[in-house]
Amino acid sequence: MKSSSTSWRTRASTSRPQRGASLLFALLTLVAMLLATLALVRSVDTSTTLLGNIGFKQDATVTTDQAARAAIDWLSTNKASLNTSLAANGYYANTKEFADDGTTAAGQVDVTGGQLAAASRRLVDWDNDTCRAATTGTYADCVIKTASAGTINGNSARYVIFRLCNKPGDYGTDSTIHCAKPMNASGTSASKRGELNYSDYARFANAAGPYYRVVVRVTGARNTASFAETIVHF
Repeated sequence: MKSSSTSWRTRASTSRPQRGASLLFALLTLVAMLLATLALVRSVDTSTTLLGNIGFKQDATVTTDQAARAAIDWLSTNKASLNTSLAANGYYANTKEFADDGTTAAGQVDVTGGQLAAASRRLVDWDNDTCRAATTGTYADCVIKTASAGTINGNSARYVIFRLCNKPGDYGTDSTIHCAKPMNASGTSASKRGELNYSDYARFANAAGPYYRVVVRVTGARNTASFAETIVHF
């Protein structure tokens, strides 16, 4: 009996009451799983937003081609008036990096507004608001106007055209007007649109005219903006 009683007391003394350790570990595990879930959801949301932004950017970039075509169509329609700047139509008969006399440097044209130092650039008025946002700083000389190419695929498109000459006027009669021109003025026209032929480097017949620089800006959703530049001649 003594031995049996001792055995019972020993078993009773070795038992321990539960103190919630399992519950604590379970709660910690749930918190860790919750944090992992939140991180996963945030990662998916970020990826979705990024993919959406890339899609909007690509759409705006594709739209620049149609806007450039609108500008080229304007050039083709107004060939007889290209010796004079037509700011209301977004056209300038010189590069705008010289004064109209063709001798005094006026500063380089910064088409994006963020390429050059403020003291040595000329801004393009893309928003038709006299560069209101830019002029709150040290920026100045926002005199280059643009023309609207309309709304294309839900995107707003504007363009500006520069004749690559040092000053306006008739380059055919004024020897002080210097323009960038094709090296070969005879040229031939390609038989197929988009044809690549090394022997047919001049894309237009009778290509004696100067080059024209067409700069396009397209704005879309989520403040997306794409710029494109095209050089053409007639």
